[in-house]
Amino acid sequence: MDYSNVINAIRLILEKEEPMLKILSEDVITNRFNSQGRSIKMLLGHLIDSASNNHQRMVRLQYAPRVGYSIPDGERGLLVFPDYTQDNNLWLQLQNYQNEDWNTLVQLWKFYNLHIIQVIQSVDESKLNNYWLDYEGNQVTLHDMIMGYTGHLELHIGHIHELME
Repeated sequence: MDYSNVINAIRLILEKEEPMLKILSEDVITNRFNSQGRSIKMLLGHLIDSASNNHQRMVRLQYAPRVGYSIPDGERGLLVFPDYTQDNNLWLQLQNYQNEDWNTLVQLWKFYNLHIIQVIQSVDESKLNNYWLDYEGNQVTLHDMIMGYTGHLELHIGHIHELME
């Protein structure tokens, strides 16, 4: 499977956004909040959490046919891996992104996404139909996870841009 469009989209986002993020003032990144009560620092932290969790899922789905939040009755071959979706705000709070060094956050976000590119380039194509089962019971194949990754990135980059204006 050719994921060059996804890989190119991630690279383009990184090339465009990193320089812009690096020049934001402390006031802009910490004192402007969206309707969810998240600052730019917290939004970038969420994107780091997303990269971290998607990285884990993409790797685990290459050696387990199903990765999920819990094991349904009678289900075999499911690797239990917690879903953090319902705990997003707790993750932000516990990691204290609001008080993290901004340059560290920007670089971590950039390099984690560069590694996501490596994972996507190396994916075992015979595993693309393996799926992740979220806490609501939705099945997301490895293929769909890869294809949908940039959409989530773009969504939250858009939220950051709203706060920048």
